[in-house]
Amino acid sequence: MTVTPEQAFAPRDLGPVGDAPPAAPQVIDVREAGLRETNRILQESDGTGRYLLTAPRGAHALAVGLTEPDEVVIDGPTGYYTAGMNDGAHVTVNGNVGVGVAENMMSGTVRVAGSASQSAGATAHGGLLVIEGDAGARCGISMKGVDIVVGGSIGHMSCFMGQAGRLVVLGDAGDALGDSLYEVHIYVRGRVESLGADCVEKEMRPEHHTELRELLDRAAVTGVSTEEFRRYGSARTLYTFDVDNASAY
Repeated sequence: MTVTPEQAFAPRDLGPVGDAPPAAPQVIDVREAGLRETNRILQESDGTGRYLLTAPRGAHALAVGLTEPDEVVIDGPTGYYTAGMNDGAHVTVNGNVGVGVAENMMSGTVRVAGSASQSAGATAHGGLLVIEGDAGARCGISMKGVDIVVGGSIGHMSCFMGQAGRLVVLGDAGDALGDSLYEVHIYVRGRVESLGADCVEKEMRPEHHTELRELLDRAAVTGVSTEEFRRYGSARTLYTFDVDNASAY
């Protein structure tokens, strides 16, 4: 997968986009400015900003709580909760990220040009999270409407208690995929180690091929057919408590 000019600018390509050149990005050296000041600048933007954050050095909670449609590129790896609580910004990380990237995101886009640790997209309500590499355990845990596209594989217990949204995995999925699932649509191209409680494989109908194609296009995934995927979802047997199902909870 690649980051297109329409999705984000990259430090290696800051030239014109379209007919008119965009404003030059404001460069913020995170090491020099500090985490608190960096986040303050981003959070006080009016939505027309373009920011390039350098020297993140694995900082935790970087670019969190953004509420305007700014473009933010982080040139390097980051730590926990990168772009957490995002509500409209378009954030790209040129590197790996730690636990909880895009945690509780409401809208906007977050793209990781690397791999992510566990709990990517946890509790997120909306927006699009793209991870070009692998994602660790509990990817999409308790997701509530976000769309997540993973270019590699995901770890165990992913989409645990997933309530709404779509999860697309181009690689493999670990143990207990979709355990205690509600209404998330899961599409996996590779092998699934095992399914969690109440998660079952479902038919790929025409509307699901259409939905999956739209998600792949939004994530800038090319050269992949929707025919290569299998769909998983809830069997809906755990929606209400039944004492006969107690051992499955």
